[in-house]
Amino acid sequence: MAEFLVGAAAFILAMVGLGLIRLLRGPGDADRIMSAQLLGTGGIATVLLLGTATGERATLDVALTLALLAAFAAFAFVKAKLAQTSGESRTVDSP
Repeated sequence: MAEFLVGAAAFILAMVGLGLIRLLRGPGDADRIMSAQLLGTGGIATVLLLGTATGERATLDVALTLALLAAFAAFAFVKAKLAQTSGESRTVDSP
């Protein structure tokens, strides 16, 4: 069973690697943040699968930390985009 879990973790890690290409070459900011979310989710899944395969209980804490970091990154992106959008509307309305 552990071999299957390690194989599944390797597959997810390979898919996350493909998402890294989108992160580096994404045409827009939304594409980049979605691939960053994919990196976070894939990292969480990989850590949990490897932790289950090895029986290490501390990996749950690492996975929860990765989940929090991914959520904070998405929140910061949205907040920055909203601030940028509101700042642009002010400059357009100003003489």
